[in-house]
Amino acid sequence: MRTLGGRYRLVNRIGLGGMSEVWRGHDGVLDRPVAVKIMHPAVEGTLGETGVALVQAEARSAARLTHPNVAGVHDFGTSPGAERDVPYIVMELVEGQTLSEHFAAGPLDWRIGVRICAEVAAALAAAHAENVVHRDIKPANIMLTPAGVKVLDFGIAAFVGSPEAGPEGPVMGTPAYIAPERFDGLPATPAADMFALGTLLYHCLSGRLPWTARSHTELVIAQRFADPEPLPHLDFLPPEVLDLCSRCLARDPSERPTALMAALLLAEAVDARVYVPLGGLEPEARPTPRVSPWDERAAGAPTSVAAPGPAAVTEQQDDHVGRHRARS
Repeated sequence: MRTLGGRYRLVNRIGLGGMSEVWRGHDGVLDRPVAVKIMHPAVEGTLGETGVALVQAEARSAARLTHPNVAGVHDFGTSPGAERDVPYIVMELVEGQTLSEHFAAGPLDWRIGVRICAEVAAALAAAHAENVVHRDIKPANIMLTPAGVKVLDFGIAAFVGSPEAGPEGPVMGTPAYIAPERFDGLPATPAADMFALGTLLYHCLSGRLPWTARSHTELVIAQRFADPEPLPHLDFLPPEVLDLCSRCLARDPSERPTALMAALLLAEAVDARVYVPLGGLEPEARPTPRVSPWDERAAGAPTSVAAPGPAAVTEQQDDHVGRHRARS
């Protein structure tokens, strides 16, 4: 069996993507199962140092996040390859099925779908609080486990404000979940993730995508100029969930809600618990307490332990005698 970094033994491959593959591994130092993401042999020789930088950027993006709905990153390293070092990421091994696998098995109960999206929104809220945008929220990157949702694959994540490759370059992400403004080369923002969340929520509620198209070009045109197809009627679905879904799919990014708002609203709709960052909830400013003039003078008065001089003693005695005579 292949071993990376002298400690991570690759056991069997459990996932395959366009640029990388994921292996079930074993950490020989800490004696625990792990997931190891390594660049696919077909592309490891074509990207050179760029490939190492991409994988390291993914590791750093995900390592900033500590959240129960985000797969944790344990380590990053490189392993000697035929021509150059091959980068790899060691991650938490997540057991379960992807949301895309669940979709293939049939429609979800709307309560389950709303709960899933609430936990995805909570994960996005944590990412956005760290100025990280996922950029590829889709069913294949949502793992359903016995302990809840895990958001996977920050491979094309970016920091808020990071530009796309340019008008002539590729737009990173999965076309059906890409926000319309990103095709104009605008910088990555949390609002783009919220469009993807709205698409995911729509898919969970209806079993299909918001727009029907036969090609990526038709899809882009539909997103820009057509309204989403109406959702089917679902008994007891709270109207605020429908409203949230509609606002997430708004063409104008400024009209989309924040991930924090979405997580709290969706969780309340199904009486679920989510973990959201509280950094944005600043306490109200307290008024500065007033200090009386006497307190100000007392606070500013010098403190002395020196014995009083004769004149001060005489003055104190005269004052004492004066008070005694007044009482008499």
